[in-house]
Amino acid sequence: MNIGPIPRRSWLRTVGLATLGATLGGGRGPALAAGPGPGPRAVPPPPPAGRKKLAAVVTTYYPRSHADHIVGRFLWGYQWEGAHHQPGYEIAALYADQIAKEDMSRGLAARFGFRTAPDVADALTLGTGRLAVDGVLLIGEHGDYPENARGQKLYPRFELFEQITRVFERSGRSTPVFNDKHLSYDHDKATAMVETAHRLGFPLMAGSSLPVTYRRPEFEPPIGAKFAEVLVAGYGPNEIYGFHALETLQCMVERRAGGESGVAAVTARKGPAVWDDGDKGAWSWDLLEHALGRSETRNVGDIRANVAAPFSIRVEYRDGLVATILLLNGHIADFNFAAKVEGRSRPASCLFVLPAPPGANFFTPLTHNIERFLADGRSPYPVERTLLTGGILDHAMASLADGGRRLETPKLAIRYQPPAESTFARGGPSSPVEG
Repeated sequence: MNIGPIPRRSWLRTVGLATLGATLGGGRGPALAAGPGPGPRAVPPPPPAGRKKLAAVVTTYYPRSHADHIVGRFLWGYQWEGAHHQPGYEIAALYADQIAKEDMSRGLAARFGFRTAPDVADALTLGTGRLAVDGVLLIGEHGDYPENARGQKLYPRFELFEQITRVFERSGRSTPVFNDKHLSYDHDKATAMVETAHRLGFPLMAGSSLPVTYRRPEFEPPIGAKFAEVLVAGYGPNEIYGFHALETLQCMVERRAGGESGVAAVTARKGPAVWDDGDKGAWSWDLLEHALGRSETRNVGDIRANVAAPFSIRVEYRDGLVATILLLNGHIADFNFAAKVEGRSRPASCLFVLPAPPGANFFTPLTHNIERFLADGRSPYPVERTLLTGGILDHAMASLADGGRRLETPKLAIRYQPPAESTFARGGPSSPVEG
């Protein structure tokens, strides 16, 4: 998660090429030999045998892509609570919809011995014609895909999901599926995905790392909280990172009294109109100050001068709560939450911690939650959260394309109860060696 004058994919390629050879070992070195060294933080140990099998269905796999960060943690393991953790699942097969110039999948297949599948069905059946894996990772992020007139990246998550579920139907059984980020750029397609999971009876988890990453301070609203107003200050491209800002928002406000009842209207704005809305009271400059007070990247100077292209999404919930996200490229490069909460004299606020590449260790708590989901078949939070946030984003992009018109959203009358268990990671992304 990084932006700047270099296109996002080009940046990922550039920073990853220097370490590509070391990461893959050229596919020619000894298979996972631990060798001399200070331990698994430098050279991961060989994974144990007898683990359950996963199929990875990805759009593409190159250094620092989402496939690299998620699938890589299932291959190599990761640090968790001060020790090296090796998931109880192995990648048995991987299908890549596009093969990038800097593709990692073939070298990793040679090193770890997993199947490079020619299509989705082969990845799930391991060439047997019937479902032969215990879980599926659907990672439809990155790759050379077009954008529509609204500026939405047309990732084929829905189409890949359909191919997965066709295997389930032919096999007469299914397995848990994790879908990275929003289910689809199109809310109707996303709704169909959730309905298919319910119809076939398989567990579906979706979303990004924002709800489960570390927070500073470790604030979480209690179940039944009463909010007066909420604001999230973030950064990044309008659609790709707008989803992250909306997830930052939703994982907090869903805990309000009565649970989630859905969204009544969405308005997206860009440019000077964003500042005008703040000046008119559509969103709170005071709340923005509290959010920016948590930022670790806040720029000096006048925010109006620093941010050339501000972007906002105003979310009107069906129960009356109003929330705003602001993407403030040039002023901050992190995600910060602030809210007026009944019973607190000052607004509550926190930073959602996103450790920088190369490790991007916000993927570690996400992978940990995915593994728990695969093991017990229960998503740590309702998939309806992701359905709602993706739906807000879809309507926001439609609003923006229509000149910032307020759109009523009857399709977003999505009800669910938040998880009783807290799911964000405590402590921090580092784990010092003791002794």
